[in-house]
Amino acid sequence: MIAAVALAACGGGDSGSGNPQSERIDFKQALAGAPAPLAKLYANGDALVPGGLDELNSKLASVRGYPAVVNVWASWCGPCRFEFPDLQKVASERGKKVAFIGVDTDDSDDAAATFLDELPLPYPSITDPDKQVFDEYNLRGLPATAFYDSAGELQYVKQGPYTSEEQLRADIDKYSS
Repeated sequence: MIAAVALAACGGGDSGSGNPQSERIDFKQALAGAPAPLAKLYANGDALVPGGLDELNSKLASVRGYPAVVNVWASWCGPCRFEFPDLQKVASERGKKVAFIGVDTDDSDDAAATFLDELPLPYPSITDPDKQVFDEYNLRGLPATAFYDSAGELQYVKQGPYTSEEQLRADIDKYSS
């Protein structure tokens, strides 16, 4: 029931003011010493990178050998805002062993940039204006999170938001081996 209400909230156009639980984490310090492929991925922090599905596949190929977590979001999605603090925290804790990649789908670059100013991430987000990634994952709503193993094979796609750091950590442990 809660997940259904949260997914329904994604349909609204309210940009809100972010999540008060969002922390200002020193991502550079938290991810210092990450292995070269992950350090290169995180080099520009929460930059928006154009390219849709092709760019996502390129990023995933560049981090093969490491499990990957791909979070699909949009600035207008309320539940996306409320799961971002969990993504911030877990990515800063696990980003030296797991690749994190965002995908901003069906959104404007200006709105996405404003969103990332409010809720910064230590990893890049690929723009997906034509919903190529959304369609590839057969999504029904936002947010969604895909898990890849270290061989680059898709293991699981979670539809809906994470409601706790523990829930996200448990799925990383389960699907990212």
